[in-house]
Amino acid sequence: MTSNTRVVVIGAGLAGVTLARRLGELGTPALVVGDEEHRPYNRVLLAEVLAGRYGPEVVALPEPAELIRARVTGIDRAGRSVRCADGSLIAYDTLVLATGSNAVLPPLRGLFTPDHELPEGVHAFRTMDDCLGLSKAVRPGVRAVVIGGGLLGVSAARALAVRGAQVVLAQQSERLMERQLDPAASGLVRRHLEDLGVEVHTECRVRDVRSVGGAVRSVEMADGYALGADLVVLACGVRPRTGLAEAAGLEVAKGVVVDDELRTSDPHVRAVGDCAQHAGTVYGLAAPALEQAGALAALLAGDTTARYAGTRSLTRLTLTGPDSPFDLAAFGETDPRPGDDVVQLADATRGTYRKVVVRDDRLVGGVLVGELGTVGALARAWEGAEPLPSDGGPLLHLLTNDGGS
Repeated sequence: MTSNTRVVVIGAGLAGVTLARRLGELGTPALVVGDEEHRPYNRVLLAEVLAGRYGPEVVALPEPAELIRARVTGIDRAGRSVRCADGSLIAYDTLVLATGSNAVLPPLRGLFTPDHELPEGVHAFRTMDDCLGLSKAVRPGVRAVVIGGGLLGVSAARALAVRGAQVVLAQQSERLMERQLDPAASGLVRRHLEDLGVEVHTECRVRDVRSVGGAVRSVEMADGYALGADLVVLACGVRPRTGLAEAAGLEVAKGVVVDDELRTSDPHVRAVGDCAQHAGTVYGLAAPALEQAGALAALLAGDTTARYAGTRSLTRLTLTGPDSPFDLAAFGETDPRPGDDVVQLADATRGTYRKVVVRDDRLVGGVLVGELGTVGALARAWEGAEPLPSDGGPLLHLLTNDGGS
């Protein structure tokens, strides 16, 4: 691809900004179109902003050389241009969709006002605006209900508790972060939150949001029990933003379907990050978005051998606070199959837990909570997928050696 070929990227999140930066370094400038008024920022660190540990400027990403703040309303594939809400058109030779994802808003009674707005005090937790709105509303003693006990809900509950809120966390499934953690690790997360004063309810379904005068006052559980609430945080997952792609007639399943060259069903349109679906998987995590951006930058700059082959993703969460941080990491398959070998080390006093799953002499997954000095070495052993020595000594060394991060 020659340097005068026009690359337009829709989306100024981590994937889009990283792609533009890498392209610039490779001599292929790109125009980024973003619809948020804030500087591009690292969404992964929003919980730290909510906790008061960082200001918004700390989580800002380097601004692309060419950035337009506009909302794209349509794609003209035949004319190779995108249309913006202000009526302007932007021509492209290659278009990259880095539109990210939206917060899932659960089907709760009373969630929207007659004007189809969220009541005062009810917030999603996905964007900088969401974060700043919550930060403005939280104060010591405020009653906050967090709906959803996944990675985002746990982070939000922790941040609100650190700010002095009275927090209730309502999780519909039987344990916290059930997608990433086994029961023992999930129990440690719960204990950590409860030590901060968070009231955790699992197997608990919220069905109703009650408002008075347009402001939230309580949430009602499926069993009829009502919780008073000044703040409600919706942390019920995310859904890829695929509206533009669908309207343009591109192939969309859960996300925008792409091949190993991040190409959509239109050879002039690529997709990366949370909106992209590669080999049946929508990752919704930072590490795959960065890998996709790197591979696509190389391709668009002329490296015909570059490919994206998927990401073996590791979930890492550090919950900071007034005392020591609480760290956890999970990777691969954390629930063993029949015949798998499992090695576990737990220290209740220190609140640490380490577990790895071995199948056919290969490390296939692990969960670490607490002191995470071993995470780097274990993740490398997992990513390499090399057979482990049969005597098990090196594996125990990896589990107990705190110098591998």
